[in-house]
Amino acid sequence: MSTTEPAAGLSADVVLIGAGIMSATLGMMLKELQPDLTIAIFERLDVAAAESSDAWNNAGTGHSAFCELNYTPEKPDGSIDTSKAIKIAEQFEQSKQFWSFLAEKYEVKELSRFINHIPHLSFVWGDKNVNFLRKRHAALTQSPLFKGMEYTEDRDQMEQWMPLVMDGRDPNQPVAATRMDLGTDVNFGSLTRGMFTLLQEKPGVSFYFHHDVEKISRKEDSRWRLKAKDLSTGAAVKIRAPFVFIGAGGGSLPLLIKSGIPEGQGFGGFPVSGQWLKCVNPEVIARHHAKVYGKAAVGSPPMSVPHLDTRVINGKQELLFGPYAGFSTKFLKQGSYLDLPLSVKLSNMRPMIIAGLKNIPLTKYLINQVRQSPQDRLEALREYLPEARAEDWQLEIAGQRVQVIKKDEKQGGVLEFGTEVVAAADGSIAALLGASPGASTAVSIMVGLVQRCFPAQAATPEWQAKMREMIPSFGLDLNANPQMVAELRSRTSAVLGLKEASPAA
Repeated sequence: MSTTEPAAGLSADVVLIGAGIMSATLGMMLKELQPDLTIAIFERLDVAAAESSDAWNNAGTGHSAFCELNYTPEKPDGSIDTSKAIKIAEQFEQSKQFWSFLAEKYEVKELSRFINHIPHLSFVWGDKNVNFLRKRHAALTQSPLFKGMEYTEDRDQMEQWMPLVMDGRDPNQPVAATRMDLGTDVNFGSLTRGMFTLLQEKPGVSFYFHHDVEKISRKEDSRWRLKAKDLSTGAAVKIRAPFVFIGAGGGSLPLLIKSGIPEGQGFGGFPVSGQWLKCVNPEVIARHHAKVYGKAAVGSPPMSVPHLDTRVINGKQELLFGPYAGFSTKFLKQGSYLDLPLSVKLSNMRPMIIAGLKNIPLTKYLINQVRQSPQDRLEALREYLPEARAEDWQLEIAGQRVQVIKKDEKQGGVLEFGTEVVAAADGSIAALLGASPGASTAVSIMVGLVQRCFPAQAATPEWQAKMREMIPSFGLDLNANPQMVAELRSRTSAVLGLKEASPAA
């Protein structure tokens, strides 16, 4: 993609900061809703989707709550809370509907190969965890969104589902697994670049790569004025717009603070880096075809949920295990070590201190992760692959994520592990903060943002009809409509070239 040459006195209807999955989704959605909108997209790097949306950096490649055990916590009375899992599963269905709409309407090669069929499995060991998984399966399969989920404690069945995981395992160890055949792997980097290719061909869309947005301020005419620096030439670029979306991943927080909106006061960020073990033995890679998620160790944060992850990247099957956490003061993988200290302001200092004091176990966890030796990482892998060999795996650095710290009247400050949209009261500017499940639910997040920031237009019959065209389940409760779930899944699977799930016996 070429960078549009800047001109003096630029203006646009919409400015998107950050060329990742969120900006791509919002940009496509807005151009479908109102084709005459002018959009300017600013990206600090010289390519799109190079930070959190990149396949090697993204920890979530199709979060649909089929296998992520942290989305179904056990209540004090022993029952399973399925509300978050159902919500995320429904949001992922919306994403598939939107992607199907794009794939049917446009011929873009990236949109035909970004998603692949990969079964999603949960695997646990120990009597307590086996009991949890059994209850989880019984609770989730009450929802049509989880129809077809299989449960087994039969080792022969598990050997068929995940031979590497069962090879060499203690035969006396109690084990259990669930399998959702409908699972997918999503390359969000490819998807993002595909959507930006579409946007680039539309009238009124301008790209400014290798441009760093340095200032955001509100002018007397209620429009936002942004100042960006061309990192290639050093030239300043100024642009005015009535609406700004900050979708810059870990870089969103500093820009939100610079905007000065009251709604952004009190927010802080806690950066966490990630690492993977990448399999380099083709024979091992070929023997595993699933995403196998386990249970985080007691006292570990949600981000530490271990998984043995089959991915398809650039048409090639890969196998990763992790994540292993680390700590860096950078907010972006290609950011600055000053990102964290420079984000501390008087408005968010107290929430950050309080959240830090309340999350000392997280700090200890990160310290222990940083101190891990190659042998420590291998031992963690061997809990899932008992016969893993060190020479078959190499350490890879993943992306940076910034967990949200927000002011709380009762607790002073809390650390959030999800995603959050922070918008001005008048809807003229919005920023997306946080991490998981992020990219997988980008479509529903952006639908909510459109309704919040463009309320008058979103309420019109024209925009409502277009929303239903793009997302047929828009405004409906999928969980309460089994027939619609089946019909829409059948349709999106056909359009996206996915294998349809076969119902459990």
